[in-house]
Amino acid sequence: LSAARRAEMGAAAVAAAKAVGYVGAGTVEFVAEEIDKPGVAADGRGGDIRAYFMEMNTRLQVEHPVTEATTGLDIVKLQLHVADGGHLVGEPPAEHGHAVEVRLNAEDAEQDFAPAPGTVELLHLPSGPGVRVDTGLAVGEVIPPDYDSMVAKIITWGRDRPEALARMRCALRETTVVLRGGTTTKSFLLELLDRPEVVAGT
Repeated sequence: LSAARRAEMGAAAVAAAKAVGYVGAGTVEFVAEEIDKPGVAADGRGGDIRAYFMEMNTRLQVEHPVTEATTGLDIVKLQLHVADGGHLVGEPPAEHGHAVEVRLNAEDAEQDFAPAPGTVELLHLPSGPGVRVDTGLAVGEVIPPDYDSMVAKIITWGRDRPEALARMRCALRETTVVLRGGTTTKSFLLELLDRPEVVAGT
């Protein structure tokens, strides 16, 4: 996204919050689509970006660490600050670098992502510069078939998209999750990270 398009989407998010009288720290989601223009290369590079409003959330979204990684904000802290009667003052911080997030799920990608729950027998999660992991699981716990199958969220930050993706590949390779009776989407995610459209961000 260009700086101008990001600014436009940010202004739209603020306008939406004001229109409904929202008070607090939340998120507004958009879906972006690249639009080809006459004279643009066949691969679509250089096309314009059209953004569509998706939803506004007063709660934390699964993707909120991406915002935190690129802005340095702590959204939970801000929500508690506002709930305690505080105000959010000043200009929003500038974005810095690039962040990528994946959801490691207890699903079988080769069986159309069917639930593949089980008991956690081994859990080794990545760490290091630019790597963040959010999880609530421990060895011995059971991922049930009835609810969210997420094992962990893995977020990586880099100075640019290639660095963030490289860190994500390393982080996933470092990740080991053994589920008795189940499996995870680790292999699928590693393959996904090498797809041209993911590498290019299109």
